[in-house]
Amino acid sequence: MSIFKRGGKYWYKFQWKGVVIRESTKQGNDKVARTMEAVHKTSLAKGEVGLRDKKPVLRFAQFLTGRIEPWAKTKPSWLWYRSGIRPALASKALSGLRLDEITSETIAAYAAGRQADRSHKVRARTVAISSINRELRVIRRVLHLAVEWGELEKCPRVQMISGEKRRDRVIADEELAKYLTCASPLLADLATILHDTGLRPDEAHRLGWEDITFVNGRHGNLRVRYGKTVAARRQVPLTPRVRALLAARWENAGRPEEGWVFPAPTKSGHIDHSSVKKQHRNALKLSRVRPFVLYSLRHTFATRVAPHVDAWTLCKIMGWASLSVAMTYIHTPEDRVLDAFSALEGRHNTGHSAGPVIPAGSGGLLLNALNREG
Repeated sequence: MSIFKRGGKYWYKFQWKGVVIRESTKQGNDKVARTMEAVHKTSLAKGEVGLRDKKPVLRFAQFLTGRIEPWAKTKPSWLWYRSGIRPALASKALSGLRLDEITSETIAAYAAGRQADRSHKVRARTVAISSINRELRVIRRVLHLAVEWGELEKCPRVQMISGEKRRDRVIADEELAKYLTCASPLLADLATILHDTGLRPDEAHRLGWEDITFVNGRHGNLRVRYGKTVAARRQVPLTPRVRALLAARWENAGRPEEGWVFPAPTKSGHIDHSSVKKQHRNALKLSRVRPFVLYSLRHTFATRVAPHVDAWTLCKIMGWASLSVAMTYIHTPEDRVLDAFSALEGRHNTGHSAGPVIPAGSGGLLLNALNREG
């Protein structure tokens, strides 16, 4: 008997009269899976059933609309899925294929077609490489779910496009000051919140007055109710600067008990990415600050706060479900690298070793203190 596990469920595979039989048991118990395989073999041997007809494979569009969309709409990350599902459905070459007809080559052709859209305006905007890569990540996730749910045997490799603008830029204080001076009042408030709290832009867009308190903590705090994961739902302390700007907006709004902090005439009722996109471009142009995306302010916050907290506190502040995410957010500046090498040279010159120093941002505050006391 030959069973194997895929996506948390056991499958069996065997040959019968030269035909490969491969089916999912939809069970997580290996003993039950073996029993089901034995029953299938026995039924074939007794001639009670013929070779089972192969399960019809869904077309990509059918799987997206019939399986993925209803499932994804119940997830906090629905907007992320939607950003990839819509253009995939609009692609006749991709959406019309069966799941087992999708290969690395067809996905590469889809990406090439989307890149061709960058040569002209598409719906009054150009398609950025980062947007295409986000679509490819959604497609990759969808295909992995197809394998996990037993609709596909193997997921093809999905290759990202090179040349994507990264968000790993850290904004210096001088740059931020120039940027805020040239930004509109709305954009200045939003950018300040992102820089001082480390919120994701979407989290800041959806802040409600019922989520803000000026009483708890030293300067008050805000509550994030929506996020990509359960860990994203958290309480974040306010800095004096954020408290001041929120208090000013609250006074100007008539001291409401509820409602959006950043209301806008959009379908959702609050600002979104498109609300400040033009304002952001204008602020960069006027301030002559090296271009960055607003999400870079979250990277900047993580880089600034990491040396001062332990790893688990950092995860709670940032709303991360796993510490591994920190590797893409914390960007050590060159001067700190040089300081580390200078300190190492000093130890070599004195011949003294004070014991290993664990980076504070990796849970080392307590260990460093113990090393010093020891």
